[in-house]
Amino acid sequence: MDHIIEITGLTKDYGDARGVFGVDLAIKPGEVFGLVGINGSGKTTTIRHLMGFLRPNAGHCSIRGMDCWRHAAELKRGIGYIPGEVAFPDVKTGLDFFRLQAGYLGIRDLARVHELMDRFSLDASAPLKRMSKGMKQKTAIVAAFMADAPILLLDEGTTGLDPLMQKAFTDLVREEKAKGRTVFMSSHMFDELEAVCDRVAFLKEGHVIEVADVSQFSGNEPVKEYKIEFTGPADYQTFLSRSATVSRRQENLNQVTVQTADQDITALFTALSDLEVRFITQVPKTLARHFIEKYQETEGQSHV
Repeated sequence: MDHIIEITGLTKDYGDARGVFGVDLAIKPGEVFGLVGINGSGKTTTIRHLMGFLRPNAGHCSIRGMDCWRHAAELKRGIGYIPGEVAFPDVKTGLDFFRLQAGYLGIRDLARVHELMDRFSLDASAPLKRMSKGMKQKTAIVAAFMADAPILLLDEGTTGLDPLMQKAFTDLVREEKAKGRTVFMSSHMFDELEAVCDRVAFLKEGHVIEVADVSQFSGNEPVKEYKIEFTGPADYQTFLSRSATVSRRQENLNQVTVQTADQDITALFTALSDLEVRFITQVPKTLARHFIEKYQETEGQSHV
C-alpha cells in the first residue's frame, strides 16, 4: 500500500470560515507526518475525522483503505490516540482506566503500561479527577502507546508537559518510528515537529497552504542565508552595488541579508574583503521561520 492514510477533498464547514476545506493529504506507511497551524486552523478537526468522530460535508478520509467514518469501530482497534482535549470515563484511578483500556484492546500483560508509567513518572494510582493537567496528559500518552498500535494519531501530545517530559515524548515517537509505526501528529511546538517528522503540513484557516519536507531544515541545505552588518553606510552601499543575492535590506542598521550557495561562499568573502564588517552570521533555516514566512506570504490570498 503506497499510502496508509489518505485524506481527499476533506471539508467540514462550521460556518463563519471555521472548519477544514478541501484538505488533501497522503501519508506513507512508517512516516511521521505533522500538522501545524495557529489555534482554529483545523488541526483537531482533521484528526477527529481520521478517528471517525466526525462525518465530513464533502470528501473522505481512509486508513488502510477503509473509510474512517464507516469503519470507525474496526479502525480504532489499530490506532493509538491522544485527543486534543483529554477526558476520561467515570473510573476512579489511572490504573483503573488502563485496565479498562486493556480489556477493550484484549491486552492481558500490563508490562508495557508500567514501563510507560515509569518513563513518564506517572503515579496512576492517583484519583483521575484530582490529577493535574500534566498528569492527565501523561495518562493519555500511556493509553495511546500501551497497545503498540501500528498507527498513532496524536493531537497536541505534549500539552501541559514540562521540558523533560516533552523530551521523553519526542524520544518515544522516535522509537515508534524506528519500529515502522505510522504517526500523524499535530503540535504548536516547531522544534518537536522538526525533531521527529518526515513532512509537515501547514494549515491556515482550514486550508493546507504547504506540505514541507523537514529534511530541508537540517542545516545542510545548499543555499544558506547570512546577515551582514557594516560599520558605516558607505561600505553598506558599496556592498549593495556588488551583490545580486541580497534578500533583505535594513538601511537604518547598515545590515543586509544575502542568500549564497555553498560553492559561492568564496565570492561572498571576496566582495567583503576590503569593507569594514561589524559582524556576519548565518541565519538558520528552521521550520518555525519557514512557517511564519509562508503564513505572511499568503496573507490576503484566497484559498478557494
